[in-house]
Amino acid sequence: MNSSNWIYLGAGIALGMVFGRLFVRWLRPKQASSNVSSSSSPVVPLAQEDMPLISQQLQQMQLAYQMAREMSQFKAGFLARTTHELRSPLNGLIGLHQLILSDLCEDPAEEREFIAQAHERTLKLLKLMDEILSVARIEHGTNKLDIQPRPLAQILEEVYNLTYMLAANRNFPLQLLPADPEIYVLVDYLWLRQIFISLIDTAITQMEEGSICISTSTVPTSNFVNIWLDVPTHAILWSEPIDLIKSEDQPTQIDQKNAAFSPGMRLLMNQTLVEVMGGKLEILPLTIAKEPPVQLTRLQISIPLVIPEADLL
Repeated sequence: MNSSNWIYLGAGIALGMVFGRLFVRWLRPKQASSNVSSSSSPVVPLAQEDMPLISQQLQQMQLAYQMAREMSQFKAGFLARTTHELRSPLNGLIGLHQLILSDLCEDPAEEREFIAQAHERTLKLLKLMDEILSVARIEHGTNKLDIQPRPLAQILEEVYNLTYMLAANRNFPLQLLPADPEIYVLVDYLWLRQIFISLIDTAITQMEEGSICISTSTVPTSNFVNIWLDVPTHAILWSEPIDLIKSEDQPTQIDQKNAAFSPGMRLLMNQTLVEVMGGKLEILPLTIAKEPPVQLTRLQISIPLVIPEADLL
């Protein structure tokens, strides 16, 4: 081996040692940061007895999320839902007029009877349109609400007095847990009372068995009071699909005799009115710990509280 080969061999060994040291210095901070992160966030194993509770809470959160998502889709199609509601009574009017125009009446007396029925249905249809227009004007701000401090206990007591006989006639117990008489809420008294009457009446109409319970709950860290209306799960039904725009064209189940809105439309209108008053109407799942567990649906109305001046200082 000549001198030039020795020179090349020495240079190669020197370069190898230099690159080796640089690689070790680069690798050392990576390992240190990995050790620090693993030591600063240790994984604590969960106790076996905590797993059922966590699983139940996760299931409740999933149900609540699903209901909130459906309510969002439900409210998105207000215009489609309104026209859907009005088509059924309009079809009834068209049918009566077709009988008259096709000379299918046996005599003038029957023709006058059909005309009278058409006139009656027209007036009921006009009433439905006035209700929708009234809610729309309130939401738009054209019609102002009379927002005043009102005692919550008095409002709920009046709601109970106006609805307990309706529930008793159907053999459905209606229970009211008294609210704190010192709790005052900022609401339009007449509209809030009407909202509760509408929700209870709709639930009773849909119920097959069970009971209804009205209760309240306040959160110390919140400026709202929660009013709970607990009803059987089957009492909150949609008489039409959630998303009317994407669904097939199906007739709405409306009482032709009384020309009443469907339960879904009633719920949407009540939700809109609660939001105009600065509150929120939500549908939540509820499980009563019994054997077997009882599944209920909770209608939760959150209403702003009247904050005493002493708390503002």
